[in-house]
Amino acid sequence: MLGTVESKDYEMRTYFITTLILGALLATVFGPINSVQAESSDVKLKKIKDIVVYQNDRSYSAFPSVVTRPSGELVLAFRQSPERSYVKDGRGSHADPNSNLVLVRSKDNAKTWSTHPELIYAHPWGGSQDPCMLQLRDGSIICTSYAWYLQLTKNFVDPPETIRTGAFLFMGGYLMRSDNGGQSWNGPIVPPPVPGIKTRTVFGELCPSYNRGQLCEGKDGKIYWAVAAKGVTPPFRTEVHLMVSEDKGLNWNYRCPIAQDSKVTFNEASIYETPSGQLITFLRTAGFKDHTVIARSTDGGKSFKKWEDTGFQGHPHYALKLPNDQILLIYGYRHKPYGIRARILDSEGRKIANSKEIIIRDDGGNSDLGYPWATMMADGRVLVVYYFNKKNMLSHIAGTIMEIEK
Repeated sequence: MLGTVESKDYEMRTYFITTLILGALLATVFGPINSVQAESSDVKLKKIKDIVVYQNDRSYSAFPSVVTRPSGELVLAFRQSPERSYVKDGRGSHADPNSNLVLVRSKDNAKTWSTHPELIYAHPWGGSQDPCMLQLRDGSIICTSYAWYLQLTKNFVDPPETIRTGAFLFMGGYLMRSDNGGQSWNGPIVPPPVPGIKTRTVFGELCPSYNRGQLCEGKDGKIYWAVAAKGVTPPFRTEVHLMVSEDKGLNWNYRCPIAQDSKVTFNEASIYETPSGQLITFLRTAGFKDHTVIARSTDGGKSFKKWEDTGFQGHPHYALKLPNDQILLIYGYRHKPYGIRARILDSEGRKIANSKEIIIRDDGGNSDLGYPWATMMADGRVLVVYYFNKKNMLSHIAGTIMEIEK
């Protein structure tokens, strides 16, 4: 039977039940809102404005991540590939042999951004995807990605157990590291495969671990990374597993499965450590009506409990710790009206099924948008970034600035 999120506070009895019923009635009457008051505090998020971070008629720009440097500078990475409609040769897509990892910067709390993207990495064999940055407590930055190879000839023979999408074959994951705020990068670092997998790259080698999603640095100094892997038993659905680094991302070791199921596919997972030290993984699903699910570890990532259905739609996710320790969970919404949505969760993420949905954007042109990331800016406001399109369908990097009210 599929897991469901359960409330923890049964002992509150009458008070809790009354509050829950009232909240449900208000949700039914008013629906999603643009400003929300959290259950356990007076914190509210107020939307200030939407911004365009980077847009270029010749560029298909997508899949951003962002960090705030100790100096207050914002560093935003994204995947840049040709917008082929510019020369009337199709459209920009999620797989392109000329897609690279780049970054832009802002030194004034997202008012202005550098206009010429700096190169993080151009893979010599093909196109790179989804640069996912994590800034460590020592100020260094790691950036995960993965890559696709373009088949050029009709007589090419796929290596056994290779992942293919159209004319592209998978090359697996890799990481880059920077010790100077992204001015220069070292790598690629090639992580080991998930033990037992059979998936191979275009080179015929076992597939290095990969994922699109948020990593976290635990209180213990270890880096936790939820990675995707094709299952080894029928029906071979994609699963999510935990990899751990104890040396700031240079080397990785397998820890345990996070989410597996014979009927539901999991991928694009983001992992978050709560104040109590629990690890929560927010997972995208397929074959499950696009429901968000979570998997929780209460033993420091040694094992994960059965995954749980949150009951709401959206993917993929990013979890931002707010100043009062609550969680701002943001996610793309690829159903009409297309856009970006969020929820404010308690600090341990226990009441996620009862959380109120916040609409950040609902003016997207089509479903090719989302993949949000967020950071606390130096001025105390929240910056949410994502890729977006409107009626002109041009994919660009956009953002929303939100203010915390008390």
